Parts: sequence; structure tokens; C-alpha cells
Amino acid sequence: MSIRVVIADDQALIREGFSVLLNAQPDIDVVAEAQDGEDALAKVAEFEPDVVLMDIRMPVVDGLEATRRISATGAETKIVVLTTFDSDEYVHEALRAGASGFLLKDTSARQLAEAVRTVASGGAMLAPAVTKRLIADFSRFGSLQAPRVQRLESLTERETEVLCLIAQGLSNAELANHLVVAEQTVKSHVSRILVKLQLRDRTQAAIYAYEAGLVQRGS
Repeated sequence: MSIRVVIADDQALIREGFSVLLNAQPDIDVVAEAQDGEDALAKVAEFEPDVVLMDIRMPVVDGLEATRRISATGAETKIVVLTTFDSDEYVHEALRAGASGFLLKDTSARQLAEAVRTVASGGAMLAPAVTKRLIADFSRFGSLQAPRVQRLESLTERETEVLCLIAQGLSNAELANHLVVAEQTVKSHVSRILVKLQLRDRTQAAIYAYEAGLVQRGS
């Protein structure tokens, strides 16, 4: 079955451009476009897409609030936030709100399609430049409050190691190679980490690791 996508952006040119690029893929179908966050909420309710490409800065309801509301419904829809990087200040807030990743608006067609497929299958996608910014942000600001940090005690030594490697951007295949284990074993570790820390996906796991002080900038 095709991956169903909604594109939410207040600029018609961007919506139409992304629609053309994604509809050219045999396994992706853009089912609707939304011109602001409120419209995005309505389109998600109507079409129940697998993925929403969500601009941050939109009128009426911005992308951050729309992301928060969609996540709060418990819907299976995954959200990839679109950012201009230099002007957006809500990267980590959107991840906490439930976004599964970030893409720069000048991303290539290949990267755009890859991101849609990755988050639709339960993975996470962060543009490298955005990842660097996240690391810098969490190096400057404080760590998590004690109740969330205490959940780390439930992780085994190997699970803590996997969490740190996730935060450094390693894929499951790269984790398996680094740890010299089967990829299925890595998937099992990741699943247990998400359950124990009450997190939604790998992206939130990476942010958790930085917030908890397990990984520092440059590590």
C-alpha cells in the first residue's frame, strides 16, 4: 500500500513542489494539502495520513501547536517538521511535541522521499544540520528533571550504551555493526528502551539522552 501524506505549508509553491516530487514516487501518495495548522488538523482527521510534512511557521495555528494536537489524539500519523534552520527556534520543542523528525526546506527529492518512508515505518529522520543544532542547544541548557532521569535506572548497561549510540545518529545497521550483534537484537534493545523510558520513537530517545547528560556535544 502507498504511504499517505499530507503537506502543510502556508506557501502554495512549496506545497505544490513537494506534492509533485512525492507523487512521482511509486509508493507515496499525497492525499491532501493544508495551508495552515488548523487546516492540517482538519485534513489529518479527514484523510488519516501516515505522514504529515509540517511547516513550523504558519498562520492561524502554527506547526508546533498542530504537531502537539495531532500527537495528543493518539493517532498513528507521524510528523516531519519542515524548517528553514536559520530562523526556526522550535526544533527541540516540536520533538517533545511528538514530531518524528526535521527536514530542511531545501532538501533533495531523494531525501524527502527517504524521510517519508523512514518515519512511516517507525523510524526517525533529522537533517544533519538540524542534528548539530540540537546537540548545541542541549549542551547549553539544563538537563531533565529528576523524575524522568530516574527512569534511566531501569535500563541495562547494554541498553544505556545503545541509547547513547542512538543519540549519536547511528542507524540499526550501524549499531549492529558497532556492537557486533544481529540487527534484530538491536531492534529488540531499541524497543525495550522506548518502553522503559516511555518514549515514542528513536528521535525522542536521542533527545532524552542529550537532556539526561548521557551524551555531550562533540562526543
